[in-house]
This record gives sequence, C-alpha cells and structure tokens, in this order.
Amino acid sequence: MSQSLDLFGEDPTVRVQQLRELLHEHAHRYYVLDDPQVTDAQYDAWFQELEALEKAHPELRSSASPTQRVGGHALDVFAAASHEVPMLSIRTETDSRPEGASAFNDRICRELSDVTGPIEYVAELKFDGLAISLIYENGVLVRAATRGDGMVGEDVTHNIRTIGQVPLKLRGDVPAWLDVRGEIYMRRDDFAALNQRQRELAQKTFVNPRNAAAGAVRQLDPRIAAQRPLSFFAYSLALARDHKGQTQQPWTTHAQTLQQLADWGFPVCDRYRVVKGSEGLMGFYQLVSSERDTLPFDIDGVVYKVNSLDLQRRMGFVSREPRWAVAHKFPAQEMVTRVLAIDVQVGRTGKLTPVARLQPVFVGGVTVTYATLHNEDEVRRKDVRVGDSVIVRRAGDVIPEVVASIPENRLENSVEFVMPHHCPVCGSEAFREPGMADVRCSGGLACKAQRQEALLHFASRKAMNIEGLGERLIEQLVELHGVESLPDLYQLNSDTLASMERMGDKSAQNLVTAIHQSKNTTLPRFIYALGIRHVGETTAKDLAHHFGDLSGLMQATQEQLLQVRDVGPVVAQSIRHFFDQEVNQQAIQRLVDSGVHWPVLEATALPQTPFTGKTVVITGTLPTWSREEAKAMLEAAGAKVAGSVSKKTDFLLAGADAGSKLEKALELAVPVIDEGQMRQWLQSDVPDQG
Repeated sequence: MSQSLDLFGEDPTVRVQQLRELLHEHAHRYYVLDDPQVTDAQYDAWFQELEALEKAHPELRSSASPTQRVGGHALDVFAAASHEVPMLSIRTETDSRPEGASAFNDRICRELSDVTGPIEYVAELKFDGLAISLIYENGVLVRAATRGDGMVGEDVTHNIRTIGQVPLKLRGDVPAWLDVRGEIYMRRDDFAALNQRQRELAQKTFVNPRNAAAGAVRQLDPRIAAQRPLSFFAYSLALARDHKGQTQQPWTTHAQTLQQLADWGFPVCDRYRVVKGSEGLMGFYQLVSSERDTLPFDIDGVVYKVNSLDLQRRMGFVSREPRWAVAHKFPAQEMVTRVLAIDVQVGRTGKLTPVARLQPVFVGGVTVTYATLHNEDEVRRKDVRVGDSVIVRRAGDVIPEVVASIPENRLENSVEFVMPHHCPVCGSEAFREPGMADVRCSGGLACKAQRQEALLHFASRKAMNIEGLGERLIEQLVELHGVESLPDLYQLNSDTLASMERMGDKSAQNLVTAIHQSKNTTLPRFIYALGIRHVGETTAKDLAHHFGDLSGLMQATQEQLLQVRDVGPVVAQSIRHFFDQEVNQQAIQRLVDSGVHWPVLEATALPQTPFTGKTVVITGTLPTWSREEAKAMLEAAGAKVAGSVSKKTDFLLAGADAGSKLEKALELAVPVIDEGQMRQWLQSDVPDQG
C-alpha cells in the first residue's frame, strides 16, 4: 500500500513506530515474498524519514529498527547460510543531480584530511537485481547465499548453479577459500521474452526484471530456475584465505580486485571507471545517466567507492553501512499515484487504446499525468480501475505505462473497466478481431482520428498515386483547410492549394492536375486505396479479379469472401466490417460521384477444387515436382501454401526425407498426402481423406 505522510500524527514516538511497521512490512514483501507493493522511491523516503527522526530523538533508537539491519529473514524452506563477512547495504544519496556526488566527496575529504590531492574512486553501475554471496573452496563453487538480514541469508546454491554466467570452477591460481559478492539480474530482452511466454501460457507476468530474477533465485525447484534467463555480475571480494586459513590481500585497490575477479573467470561489468574528486564522480554520473536507457539491463543509479583498500579499512563502517561508499540514485523510474479516470484514445490506424489519467506524479525526471494501459486484455490482467493506487513506470523517452495496481487501496465501489462498443471519436462500431488483442474503430474513412493516415495511404504510389501529396501537405489540409474525408481531395482547387505554406502557383496547379489524373485508376488500386485493414496490394488484386466489380465486393458475405485466395476469417471479417459502415459507403459513393472510375473486370473466381480454401504445407523431396512447381499448382487450385505445420494446416504434402514437419503433422493428426494423391485430387471433386 502507499500512504501519504500527512495522514499520520505529529508525535515523533507514534510516527517512528508507524514508520518501522511500514518498513518491516514492505521489506518482508520485497525480500521474502518477492511481491513488492510500493516503489523503491517510496520505501527510501520512509527509510530516510525514520533515520532523521532517530537522529533527532536518540531516545527512540532501537536495535530492532529497520535502520539497524539490512533486508529480511531467510525463508524456513531454505537452509540458513551465515555470512562471515556481513552483507551490508550502501548508504543512498537521493539527490538526482550530478552535484549530489559532491556531498560524498566532501565528507570523504573531511575524514581523510591528511591525504593530499583529490581522492581516487571507483565509480560503478548500481544494478537492479538480487545481491548474492558465492563461496569457493579450492576454486570450486560450494555455496551461494542471498543477503537475508545481512548476517544470515538463504542457501540457494541449487538455483545459482543453473546460471551459466556463474563459474562452477575458477581459472588460474586461486586462493583456497573465497567469498565473492555480486548481483543476479535479468536482461531486458530476456525479461520481455519471459513475460511473453507467461502470457502465452496464460500465467502471471512479472512487474519488472528485478522481481523476476529474485523469484527465480528463490525457487525450491531448480528446474524452474533453469528456465528463467538469469545473468550475473561480480562486483567485490569480501574475503580470501590461503590453505592455512590466513587472510590474503595482495591487492591494494578495489579496481585491482575487479580485474582479479575477471581473471578468475567471473563476469565483471566493464563500465566501471577510476575517477578522481567530485568532478570525476559527477562526470561518471552524467555519462551513465545519458546512456541508462540504452543499457541491456536495468540500473537505478551508480555506486562510488574509495579505490584504496587501505583507506577503506581505515574509514571502516558505521552502523549498517561502509563509510567509504555511497549509492547515488537516478530519478525514480517507478512511482505510486492514483488513477483519476480511464480514457480511450483512437490512434491513426483506428486502434483504441485505454489510457490512465493520473494524479500528477514526478517519475523518470518529468511530471506524468497520463500512462498507457495498452489494450483491454492488459487492463483486465493488471485489474486497473478508476480510483486505484498504481505503480507507474517511465524510462527515458518511453511512453509512461501502468505497471501494476495495488488492490489493498481499492475503493469499495470500484468497477471493472469495460472497453466501449463504439469509437469515442466518430461513433462508429468498435470491433475486436478474432485472436487479436486490439479493439479498432470501423469508421475508417470518416473517423477524424484516422483521417490523416487514411489520406496519406490513399494518395500513395501503389494506391491512387497522387504525386506531390505528401505527409506535410496532408497535415495542412486536415488542420487548416477542412479536408475531412477522401472525397474532399477532389474538391480542392489551385487557389486553395497556392495559399498553403511552401506552395506556389505552379506547384498548386501540378497537384490539382495529379489529383484529377488519379480519377482514372484500376479496381485493384481503388480497393487498396480504401485502406481496409489486412487488405494489402495482393489481396486487393485477388478481390478485384474474383468479384469483377466493386458492388459485388461490397455486398459479398463472409462465406463468399472466404472463397477468395488467401482471404481467411480475420480478413473476411475486416472487409465485411468496413463495408457495413454507412460512413464508408457514403465516402465511396462520393468518390465515384467525383469522377473516380476504372475499367470493368471479368470476374475470375478461383476454380473449385479439393484444395480450394485449404492450407497445405510441403516437406521432403517429391518424385517428379520441385517444391516451387507443387506450390504453384496448389495455389492455382485455390490453396494457401504455408511454411510450418500447425493446427490450422489442412494437409501436409510429404516427399522423401520428410523431417520434423512430418512428425508435427502426425502429432497433430494432420492428413498427410503424397504427390500421387495430389495428382488424383486435382482431377477429382472431393478428396477421400479416409
């Protein structure tokens, strides 16, 4: 849940207790349940407020306070794993400006006042994943443990062994005992593929890569973890011992340690830099901030560490964190806010997109008031409702999106979102094609939201071929000169066009001539120019030659449309939806009345053969035909030739050395025929499939 700070009382004793309860609850959800309910920014804000109160009121300090520990308890189902060197967290600097690095450098300089010259640091990326401790004995991985509470974590060796980037055996001359620290994370492309797979399996998707990685590491079944695409970076060496148990520390800097880890075979992110003073830190912050959205993985800031290991030991630790390091966070990419309304916007191609209108929130460096909900399925999957508290994410120039809702804060009278049945712009029927996620406006030519795209397509070279009518000119015609539909183009005159920006008298006259010449067209071009969804240039030709005239096409039933080559249920429904709309019928009539015409075609419907309307896949080597010859004959007989076998395949034409396609066909019970059967069927009326 997300609660506003002004809901609490003024009494610091009460406020401290409330903050501790909040932090304990959400730390448990984050570290133990892998089910975060608030953003990192909200958690950090509560934590910093508690720190400030405990500092101002020392009598309220407690060893049980979240400020005195690091994370959550180990789950009972995992074996406990004690950390000889505690896995402490790093202090966070939340000033989201490069200048935030100066405060850290100033403090280090004060504490190391006897050191001459600028302090040398290692600046690294702050990975957004799960911290892990790896124990190696004689170069072999023997244990992997989560952070837990910093002193005791969870033994997750069985899952970490499934990660290819974690070396099971190290290279070179390795100390007898090592405790290496690093981060388990998930690449953005792997995360997207994982969520796509989850959706296909109708299973729960993950909120972010960090959550997905944490959940995978803490699976009881390593086979599940092995299916998750996890990655690993090593970033420090906590302890090294020789065979006698003596601590080994031949390295003098943190940078040398990172290089040694790489030499032993650990993946080390190469984007760290050795810098000096506050200018070096600020420069690194600016560089990484500018490149953040191009990285293949998520980060939420950078980390600064004093490079000298001697100076690190000298400075030591305070409470729960090292004095010689700090995490400098970027502006939060995820924040919590409230949904004020769910609007439906209509795109240039007619797609209806639900958009959450939000209580303004500062996220990703800008104030966000709207966030996309993508489509009806996504709204239902995330169960977003008006009044809900939601997590909003914005990364770089990416359109803000609602990541998840927080149902604990839901209003009692909230109702589920319902997609409108009519376009909110033009009032035409809104429809959803079978098997598709998007809902679309059927208004087409008459919908204002689709007007510019429809005009641009209509004028394109393969459609009406109106030379000189490009995107910028169409923008002006729509915005300034009242061109509302395709027929309006044929009412334009040279005086109107000459008054437009960058249009002289000669250019205007040339465009009027091109518009007039476009009236003499062909039926395939005209059908294609109408911009019917799923009707490309080839399908437009097939429709024109099948029906011979426009009226026959406009009156065709879905069953009649399915008789056209390569027209399936989705395309047939889209065509029928388009011509069923009165606004489209009126636009077509106005175009014809304006003088648009074409030569009459003789209808050449596909021959009715056993293969008409069927989907056939070809595999193996045929006795006398090449695959190209067989494909040509099948298409001439009205079949669609596909490249892979699926449940929609009607026949598999198999020759010698048929491989996986034959196996798949047998598995799906798809009828298998050979060249001889195909010859017979081409000469018969109905194939005997028995």
